[in-house]
Amino acid sequence: MPNPKRRHSNCRTRLRRTHYKIKAAVVNHCSRCGAPSRAHRVCDNCGYYGFSKGGDKKGSEVFHKEEF
Repeated sequence: MPNPKRRHSNCRTRLRRTHYKIKAAVVNHCSRCGAPSRAHRVCDNCGYYGFSKGGDKKGSEVFHKEEF
């Protein structure tokens, strides 16, 4: 396999690496209680995924939208 004959400059290396940045996390709101939650995850506040029960690990108390 061929190897590079000359070293890349710092500017050229950094130009290549400009696309390697970290993207900001997307924050959605729960459709049931309105609390901020991550996309495609069970809500930490009410424990629901959409309008169906997600799991029993998190969210013991359910808050309805009218109570906010």
